[in-house]
Amino acid sequence: MSRTEAGPRIGAEYAWVRRPEPCVLELVSKLAREPWTDRPTCVHPVLAAVARVVHDHCSAGGRRSLLPLAPLFLDTARPGFDLSARLVALCVSTALAGPGELTKDERSRLRNGQDTAAYLLAGRPGAPPGGPIRWWFPALDRLNLSEPFYRTVVATEHAAEAVVVAARGGDHDVWLKRLLRQCLALAS
Repeated sequence: MSRTEAGPRIGAEYAWVRRPEPCVLELVSKLAREPWTDRPTCVHPVLAAVARVVHDHCSAGGRRSLLPLAPLFLDTARPGFDLSARLVALCVSTALAGPGELTKDERSRLRNGQDTAAYLLAGRPGAPPGGPIRWWFPALDRLNLSEPFYRTVVATEHAAEAVVVAARGGDHDVWLKRLLRQCLALAS
């Protein structure tokens, strides 16, 4: 029985899920010789968040077209603000430029994500950060936890929301695959 045919399994590993096609990240986990999961450790967390949301918003054909991209995800995990902020900036700018209508709340959240990414890409100039970052960044920075918190929590949420907004545009399979390819180019 293949992993995609098996039902849920209780154990230390990722639960096997019944579905016709695997997520590109599940394929990456096998290529990296990791347990079957859509959160392989060899993939940058923000890139993984983007890939999961792209997978979730693509048609079945669109999902299959993502599978050949799997080798490009390998060994993209690395610490630092730079890649995380660049990925967020790319996803947010794509969402803001897309054809879909944005609510006031979505536009505000996307702008906050864009402002945070711009602040971090500017090398954290002397001016205090604005927006929501002003609450968590100074405290976590003193403990050397600001980068992992941004990389694994804040940036993943900003990028994922931007991809959801971008997915509402016209031919979403084409838009999303193009966005994922651009993110992979940044990570390589």
